[in-house]
Amino acid sequence: MGTVVALHRYPVKSMLGETLMSAAITRTGLSGDRTHAVLDDVGTIGSAKHPRKWGQLLQCRSRLTEGGTVEVELPDGSVFPVGDPELNAQLSKLLGRSLRLSADAPADAPLERAAPEYEGGVPDTVRASSYVDETGEEITVDSIAPGTFFDNGRIHLVTTSSLAVLRAVRPDYDFDPRRFRPNLVIDTGEGQGFLEDTWVGCRVRVGEALCRVVVPTPRCVVPTLGHDELRPDLSLMRTISRTHRLPVFDLGRLACLGVYLDVLAPGLVRAGDPLTQQDGP
Repeated sequence: MGTVVALHRYPVKSMLGETLMSAAITRTGLSGDRTHAVLDDVGTIGSAKHPRKWGQLLQCRSRLTEGGTVEVELPDGSVFPVGDPELNAQLSKLLGRSLRLSADAPADAPLERAAPEYEGGVPDTVRASSYVDETGEEITVDSIAPGTFFDNGRIHLVTTSSLAVLRAVRPDYDFDPRRFRPNLVIDTGEGQGFLEDTWVGCRVRVGEALCRVVVPTPRCVVPTLGHDELRPDLSLMRTISRTHRLPVFDLGRLACLGVYLDVLAPGLVRAGDPLTQQDGP
């Protein structure tokens, strides 16, 4: 099926993360991934899916130290460990309101998302409940998976073949996989097309871990934003919308790239490990 060519972890939701050579896949996902998030005074989860309100989080980088501490590097290069009151103060200054970084996901915490105009950017039933907030952005409000800072799925995977399709459609666009914030980038070799679509429902082994491919990944506005040295590209998602809309559960046909995986059996995964299909339900 393919080979792992990149592993990524994002200890703080919506911040830049780190590239790894190996990582443990646990029952709850890649070890150390999305263990923390920035919250405001009413418990809203900081997410760059609402870029006017939270987009500056993508100017920060989070990483997990060898000692197991999460650190955050701010845009000015200063680094603070999670738990340092100065980190909350600096994040509040950066975004212009009172914020705190937390490892505890509040029950029913709201997650705000921009409602993009392109077709398939948000389910029609959800768009019907959208409203314009104080930033002037049309948004929808959802919730995260209970007890976590994940939106859906535990592991996010994209393939080189899917990115190649998009590059062929618009060679002038930058479809760098980092824009899509995957945990796993899979090199599918000479395979062509959106191969991961055909894996939905299958069990796959990646390294020592066993997973099930659950659903295509609906895309939000985050890939269009600046990521590190990658510049903003507001047209990128329109290309995906025109090229690749798929039915997702009962939400209609949405602009998708990649797939979400759930973990069936934990194990270590390394760059260079194969991804193989396994028999069984």
